[in-house]
Amino acid sequence: MRLHNPLIPGFNPDPSAVLVDGTYYLVTSTFEYLPGIPVYASTDFEDWTQIGNVITRPEQGQLENATTGLGVWAPTIRHRDGVFYVIVTIAGGRGCVVYTAESPEGPWSDGLVLGGVEGIDPDLSWDDDGTALVTYSGLVMKGEDIGKHSGIRQVDVDLATGETLAGPRDLWSGSGFKFPEAPHLYRRGDWWYLMIAEGGTERGHGVSVARSRDPRGPFEPGPANPILSARSTNRPIQNTGHGDLVETPDGRTLMVLLGVRPRGATQAFSALGRETFATEVRWEDGWPVAEPVHLDPREGDMEVEHRFSAELDPGWLAIRRPPASLADLRSEPGRLTLHGEGTDMTAARPVFLGRRQLHQTATVATTIDASKGTGGLAVRYDEQTVYSITVTGEGKGSIIVAEARVPGITQTWTASLPSGPVELRLESEPSAGFQPSELSTADFLDMMTSDFVSFIARSGDEEVRLARVDGRYLSAETAASFTGRVIGLFAVTGTVGFDGFRYSGSNR
Repeated sequence: MRLHNPLIPGFNPDPSAVLVDGTYYLVTSTFEYLPGIPVYASTDFEDWTQIGNVITRPEQGQLENATTGLGVWAPTIRHRDGVFYVIVTIAGGRGCVVYTAESPEGPWSDGLVLGGVEGIDPDLSWDDDGTALVTYSGLVMKGEDIGKHSGIRQVDVDLATGETLAGPRDLWSGSGFKFPEAPHLYRRGDWWYLMIAEGGTERGHGVSVARSRDPRGPFEPGPANPILSARSTNRPIQNTGHGDLVETPDGRTLMVLLGVRPRGATQAFSALGRETFATEVRWEDGWPVAEPVHLDPREGDMEVEHRFSAELDPGWLAIRRPPASLADLRSEPGRLTLHGEGTDMTAARPVFLGRRQLHQTATVATTIDASKGTGGLAVRYDEQTVYSITVTGEGKGSIIVAEARVPGITQTWTASLPSGPVELRLESEPSAGFQPSELSTADFLDMMTSDFVSFIARSGDEEVRLARVDGRYLSAETAASFTGRVIGLFAVTGTVGFDGFRYSGSNR
């Protein structure tokens, strides 16, 4: 088995995995996007395919008014007696919710709310008597005590009714680092192991462990916590933490976890946000020891064109509403038609369909017909952090506007092209890095950033490059949200047609 890293590239934080009948299933967080909680599958832990999503109907997530940065946090996937379970926090909304399905492809249930869980990052396990245990991070998300943290806590629950049977009880507050979170509880031999994240989800992130003879505690800390962290190193994968363990058929133990791939001379900016990685875990004297997370991206370039048939595949995302509610695939078969609602990419619910950027070097293109409206191509972190290129049909030509928006600052560039379909491109290219020659100020500043994003438009034989913008502002370290780059198509006004969505990516 070769552990490719990233295991699941792009905006895929907070992974959890389970092995069922020879197939691994993995889920990640989605925050304000729908559909929520992608489900990936693999039979060899190397090649992964998205087979569906857990939250596909509005009533499951109730994300219509989800605050950016809140929403769907840190799912855990488990399997018992022929049923798949996903337990998750919908922060700022439904709270702790358990979804069930007979098949990981779905359909998944509407979700059972567990009212007795006051916290985030829930885990689901069962004791020897079959009682369901929910272990979670005791971060208060509402009321007068909002922001208060009570460490790792646990309740016994009835998964038929959502009733709390016992607890909450305090289990462990970690090794002294901030934000003990992301607990997962495992039975191995005579011991119950409690694995958590601590240190915050930024550069101090890490994984620590404790154990007990009883799943309800008390727990003794491991002798070498944290057992995994990249803090204060120059490893190419940073922020490593929020791990979940899965056993392989041949007796190995693997950990899936989140991390980032920062670029720039000081490894300062992570354009793609938090991705899913994996590493191997060995057991010494009854304690897990994790190997450092090694960078090993898949070889070769990726070239794909998404054509618009009768149904969108599960990789498309929209903001606070299902993609199918926006995508008109019937007006012009083979093309996507979006109908503007008078809102742009700064709106809470823009008319936008996007996909995760999967590579640090990437080009996305589409051909747009804006003769009856205004629309374009955008790369988004959140409402305040978005780069876009917009086309408006006007008389015998088209007006092209490129816009770079970061909190409190907006810059635009304008050009015109002949009438007709317009090809739009957004290109993300890495900085040059260290150069052997003497550096100018411009060279020095360029090599410090993650990448540069170029805005390009073409109509017929005429092409314009409107701008080349520093990409560091669209990164995990500068954007306020916990997501990553999502690139997609949008409409502002009128009716806008899109012919294909072309993506090329490279790990160079």
